[in-house]
Amino acid sequence: MTETNPSTYERRDVIKAGAMATAALAVGNAFAQDKQAEPVAPKPALPPIKVGLLGCGGRGTGAAFDALQADSGVVIHAIGDILGDRVKSCRSNLENSVEYKDRVKIGDREYTGFDALERMLATDIEVILLATPPAFRPTQVVKSIEAGKHVFAEKPFGVDVPGALQIQAAGLKAKEKNLSLMSGFCWRSSLPERAVYEQIHKGAIGNIRTIYATYNGSPNASFARKDGQTDMEWQVRNWFHFLWLGGDHIVEQACHSVDKLNWAMNNQTPLRCWAVGGRAQRADGVGNIYDHFGVTYEYKGGVRSFLQARQWENCPTDNTDYVYGEKGTAFINGWGPSHVIKGESANWVYDGPSKNMYVHEHEEMFAGIRSGKVRNDTEWAVQSTLMAIMGRTAAYTGEVITWEKLLTSTEVLGPAVPAMGEVAVTPVPRPGYTKFS
Repeated sequence: MTETNPSTYERRDVIKAGAMATAALAVGNAFAQDKQAEPVAPKPALPPIKVGLLGCGGRGTGAAFDALQADSGVVIHAIGDILGDRVKSCRSNLENSVEYKDRVKIGDREYTGFDALERMLATDIEVILLATPPAFRPTQVVKSIEAGKHVFAEKPFGVDVPGALQIQAAGLKAKEKNLSLMSGFCWRSSLPERAVYEQIHKGAIGNIRTIYATYNGSPNASFARKDGQTDMEWQVRNWFHFLWLGGDHIVEQACHSVDKLNWAMNNQTPLRCWAVGGRAQRADGVGNIYDHFGVTYEYKGGVRSFLQARQWENCPTDNTDYVYGEKGTAFINGWGPSHVIKGESANWVYDGPSKNMYVHEHEEMFAGIRSGKVRNDTEWAVQSTLMAIMGRTAAYTGEVITWEKLLTSTEVLGPAVPAMGEVAVTPVPRPGYTKFS
């Protein structure tokens, strides 16, 4: 079975929708000419909003284009990354964009290294997009909010409990300052998902009994180490594969499915969880993370949710959610068009509009900044991140992890002060031997 990539799928939808919209516009223009309609005045340009981008890989470059598409006043004012070649590549892509190059005004505000954030925050940017590896996110969010900037931070909100709690505290500061703190948990900005979860919360399937979610994908690419690369540079270029940088794929990738479990339960924290996991295909591969997880979360009243997540090559992929209630079932297919509820009295199928959720989340952020009614995702985004860390911890240790116990964790996965030098790789966790800390 050919792998379906969620971002590719979404963009394919957007291209198709764009083509249909263009055709419809042509018909509409012809009709207007026949009727000799008055010409429509162009919309006035929005006042500029200066945006900085930190993290110039594929996701960061994509976020910059999403921001440009979302708001006609957005100007990319500064960019930065740990790695210089990423900065150059990103800048080239932005400045060579036919549609948006006039709003790419970076000038000499191009920063490389671990101090790129501090130098960028010293400029007059108003918004910062944070798309670096997740290990760096808590410190970057805290510093950005302290500097008075609106923040878009990619998911997850940290790779360990102390980091997630740092962002939780920063989110409270953001509320005090009326600053945006928006997450990259993009499904929360998907119109079909919003509609189906609204139906669930209205009682369309009655009280929830159980939930089952999958995030079965293929492995991320890895890059061979080149002569002269330090441990840090090599690991950053392969950050998906190193626990301290990405938090393992349940935290970095399958957190989307964990977030949808959380969403279905209306952001109710689980009482406890237990899990299994391991390295079936990755035994001799790069890094020290697992390639599969199976997690059970238990809630008050005996409700249980189940997550299956894996990154295996040559195996079927799947990204589906099933919510089972006392009066029906909801089916949510993240990589396809189906959002269906089958209930006792009536069935429901989503037939509303569709938008590129990556652009839509930025539309909402910039609209909130302009209106003063900013979007702050902190509470549920931190909770979903902690739930993913909870599942990983249960699999690594083999223990039952309660929510209360999870919050006592003091384990910090990465170096206190990252630098381009040596970075030790911790052993692959072993259930029954790896201890909670």
